[in-house]
Amino acid sequence: AVYVVNVERNGKVIYTWKGNQRNTHIGLYDLQTKENEHLYMFERDLCIISCSVNNERTLLAVSFRQYTEEERVSRLLQSVSKYLTLLIEIHPINNVRVLKAVDSCVRVQFLYPVEDRNTSTGSRLLLVSEDKYVEQFDIHVVAEEEHKVVIQNSGQLPRARVADDLIWAQWDMMEQRLFYIVPKESRSTLKCVQFYPDENFNTILESHLDISVNGTQLKLVNFGYDYCEDQDVASKSLNLQVFTSKAGGLCVCCSLPSDIPGEIRYSIYFLHKGYNKTFTVSLERTESHQLKEVAFMNLDYYVAAYLPGQFLHLLNIHHPDLLCYSLFLTGEDARIDMLQNCSIRSPLTSTVLDCHMGSMYAVSISDSALLQLLQNSKQDSERLAALHCALLYFQHTEDLEMEIIWWISENLSTCHSFDPIQEFIIASLYCKMCPETHNLDKLLPYTSLLDWIGIIPGVTCATDIISLPVLEFQNSKGFWDKLNSNLESVKYAEPHLHYHNSVLRREWRNLSESVLIGLLLCLFGDFCFFTNQREERKTTAYLRNVFENAKKVLSHLDTWDSEERLVPLFQEEDYQQQLLMGLMVTQLKDHLMRHLQYVGRKKIEEIVLDYVANLLNLVHRIMKEVWRRYQLHPCTFCFDERGSAGEFAVFHIMSRILEAANGLCMPLPPGFHTLHLGLGVRCLPLHTLLHYIDSGVLHLTETCVRKLLKDLDDTEENEKLKFSIVMRLPEALGQKVRQFWNHPVNANLIARNYVKLLLEKLGNRQCNRPVPERLAVPVEFLPLNYLTNMLAEIEDQGVHLYEKQDHINVRFVEETALRHTLMLLGLKYS
Repeated sequence: AVYVVNVERNGKVIYTWKGNQRNTHIGLYDLQTKENEHLYMFERDLCIISCSVNNERTLLAVSFRQYTEEERVSRLLQSVSKYLTLLIEIHPINNVRVLKAVDSCVRVQFLYPVEDRNTSTGSRLLLVSEDKYVEQFDIHVVAEEEHKVVIQNSGQLPRARVADDLIWAQWDMMEQRLFYIVPKESRSTLKCVQFYPDENFNTILESHLDISVNGTQLKLVNFGYDYCEDQDVASKSLNLQVFTSKAGGLCVCCSLPSDIPGEIRYSIYFLHKGYNKTFTVSLERTESHQLKEVAFMNLDYYVAAYLPGQFLHLLNIHHPDLLCYSLFLTGEDARIDMLQNCSIRSPLTSTVLDCHMGSMYAVSISDSALLQLLQNSKQDSERLAALHCALLYFQHTEDLEMEIIWWISENLSTCHSFDPIQEFIIASLYCKMCPETHNLDKLLPYTSLLDWIGIIPGVTCATDIISLPVLEFQNSKGFWDKLNSNLESVKYAEPHLHYHNSVLRREWRNLSESVLIGLLLCLFGDFCFFTNQREERKTTAYLRNVFENAKKVLSHLDTWDSEERLVPLFQEEDYQQQLLMGLMVTQLKDHLMRHLQYVGRKKIEEIVLDYVANLLNLVHRIMKEVWRRYQLHPCTFCFDERGSAGEFAVFHIMSRILEAANGLCMPLPPGFHTLHLGLGVRCLPLHTLLHYIDSGVLHLTETCVRKLLKDLDDTEENEKLKFSIVMRLPEALGQKVRQFWNHPVNANLIARNYVKLLLEKLGNRQCNRPVPERLAVPVEFLPLNYLTNMLAEIEDQGVHLYEKQDHINVRFVEETALRHTLMLLGLKYS
């Protein structure tokens, strides 16, 4: 059988096997080239405990057990040491030097230089002793004739003590650092030693952990595996692993004892967040032979706690605050076919070493299995965790987005504790934008939820605040810099750093509809006044700047998508949505400027414009997929036909998009409300349509109302629809669109409104001079004469309410009043 004994930094795997003559062979497998290399052979049957080869493959360090205690006694070999540690020259095979001959187990590990250093005149070797210390050997080599490489020092090798009194240690071969724990009174201290290419090393991290180490024996992780290890000894040592992530996450995973049968406990210390979570799992099946320790795996974005045959818990490292972002699976969903025992180590990210079988596997989350889980799950906690995993863990592809959008469209009514549209938009934006610049992930929202009160069946969780780790480093880039940035965020109350729409919502609400319309019409030349001057920030100059921001967002979209759009959006001006776009740009820019002072103003503006443009694009993406699924046409709607079942489904989805947008106070693509209203007219009965308009679900837009008034003929049913719509129009909008309906009822409404506005201008003033007649044939109707004379006086004072509609004046009012009166009397108007 072949057994894996070590994995080096360059990804090469050291393994052993027994030959035909019971010889013990050591080989090296290159994961990149898929090639094997024979390193050394012992002409006897040995139990290899630890093995490491240097970067140049000229030296091999091996630790093995010579005899068991029983063999030593039976063979009268009391004077022979139980364990032997050798340093062997293998280029070519030459001298063998004994480093340790002791009765305590020793593990070996060569240090590796930076990746671009191919040759070196020396190597450094770590020795970790069962006597609870770590030391470093400096080994210098020289090249002799025929390319032979030999150790230069014939005497004692220089050595340096790295750590003492440790009770647990773990080697991180990729980053060349040693984590170890030393007991300290009632608590224990986690330390980390970083090894550098210049042959220096120093302690870079210290963190206090509330982990009991009394009575535990030394446990070494990623220093090879002793296949002859006494299981009783293994059960008395700490089941603990440290995992790091590329984004500066640092987690300590520890299995805890439990006195209750059928209960498993484990803790995850999120050191980069300043708290730990202790989970207690009540198992469904409690057969004693199955109850083993939890195994932990590093998947970079997630840490997995795995108990074969029972559960698989994927814990989100970057957003561990709410349980709903961690996926807890049981039964067949938790089954990993190749890993059915608990002797598991995770030497590399997304890699698992089965220590019992001596085999190594690549481990990753399957996107197809995750989507299947998303579709089949009935619990909100699983759905939300799976949705976030699909959006943030995987690279975004059109096919994946399409599958998620289809799932959302089918499950809008089944998710009770979260809005899937909101989560899709926020999480997708977070994933797209965070790579833009350093620390942006701490400032942008990743969820629409502020809290989670749901439960995971069979799992309880207790959260405790812990002290933050102490870092001591200078000019260190990469992981330590990112970890330090994460710790600084925790110190400054990280949740408050994420952008929230509360300020935007307050700003938006301050612009009441009447003032907003007056300001907009004033800005864009369709109205000559607004009466209520708001505070300084609502000045015309401020609003012009806001609309300039909105134009920049829309220009971003134009450059991204020059193809013909399947969904009829972005085809009209929507000043309300442009205002919200511009306000969002302003608020988000202010937020980022406060916290990203080292990033230039131009870069921040680019980030913000991309963010809002991506937001609009995501809404359009949802609409496009829904449009395709229900096979709707991109043509403009006609109102002379009723809507199909597909149109009604799309209308329902658009209503939920609008609800999600209102909840997040986010803008929608221009034309969304027009399209939504058009579908509503086609799909809903009149009383339901009017109810949706009155409750704010449907918004009356100029484009849609104008088309409705022009395209529909004046049947009794259509007149009722038109009249109901016209009566609900805001004043300013009504002035613009009522002219497109040539109907006596509409003319009456226009005249009444004109009179009302003129009388408001008149106030208590009296008419002091005669007014010329307005009709060619004078009308002998004194009340009407008096009214028209009063209105004409106001007009002559220079008040023109409808500058662009010259036909609406006193004469229009007079004619409309006569026509309406004669109609009521049953007489004909000529």
